[in-house]
Amino acid sequence: MHIVLILLAALAAVSLLLLFLIFPSARRHPAREKLRGRYIAHRGLHDLVENTPENSLAAFRAAAEQGYMIENDIHLTADGEVVVFHDSSLKRMCGVEGRIEQMTLAELKKCCLQGTEEQIPTLQECLDTVDGRVPLLIEFKCDRTTCKPLCEAANKILSAYKGEYFVQSFYPPVLLWYRQHRKDVCRGQLAAPFKGKVLYKRMLGCLLFNFVSRPDFVSYVHTGQNHPMRRLVTRLGALPVCWTLRSQEELDASRMAFETYIFEGFIPKEK
Repeated sequence: MHIVLILLAALAAVSLLLLFLIFPSARRHPAREKLRGRYIAHRGLHDLVENTPENSLAAFRAAAEQGYMIENDIHLTADGEVVVFHDSSLKRMCGVEGRIEQMTLAELKKCCLQGTEEQIPTLQECLDTVDGRVPLLIEFKCDRTTCKPLCEAANKILSAYKGEYFVQSFYPPVLLWYRQHRKDVCRGQLAAPFKGKVLYKRMLGCLLFNFVSRPDFVSYVHTGQNHPMRRLVTRLGALPVCWTLRSQEELDASRMAFETYIFEGFIPKEK
C-alpha cells in the first residue's frame, strides 16, 4: 500500500511539473481574436513568375493588396540594423557567400533577391510598405548572443508603428524578452516535433520551454498536428497556429487541429 501511495504521489508530482513547464500564458490576450481564423502569407505573397521573391517589398505589397496577413522574418546586421530575410546565409536567395549577421546594411543592399531587382528590405521599409493595411506576424531570427539586441532594435522600430503586429520565434529568450518588456504584444512560440540527438530541440518540440515564454499562441508545423504535447498545450489555452501549408489539401487536413493558417504557393479557399 505504501509503495502504491508513493508511486501515485510521484506521478502526481511529475504531472504537475509537466503542466508547469508547458503551460501557456494564463492571460487571454485581446489581440488573439484578431489572429484567430486568419490566412497568413508566408514571407509575403511571393511568386517568381511575377518577379516577386519571398520577404520582398513586392511580396508584402501583393499580400496587403489582397488582404492577407503577412508573416516575415527579421535579423540583426553587423551594424545593428534590422532587416527582413529568412536564412542566415545569403547563398540561396542572393547567390553570394556571406552571413547576414556579419554584413552591414550597405553591403546587403548591394544584393538582389533571386535574380530580380528586389533588394533585402529593412524592417522599417516593410512597415512603410504595409502601412497598417494588414497585420504582421514577425519571426525573430537570432541566437543566444543576438536575441536581446535584436529584440531591443526591433522594438525601437515597432514602438512607433501604428499598425497591428504579432511576434513569434523558435527561441524562447525572444518571447521572454517580450514577456518582461512588452506584455502588451501578443507572442507565439514556434515549434516542430524535432528528432535526433540535440536535447534542446527535442525539448522545444515538446514545448517544454513554455515556462520561459508563456506564449499566447503556438505556431506548430502542420505535419505535427497530432503531437500529444501540442494538443495538450492547445487544450490548456494556447491558440493553435500552423505552418507552412503548401496546398489546399494540406489546408483542409489541418482545419480540425488548427485555427490560423500560414500558407505559401497557392491561394487558399477560405471557409
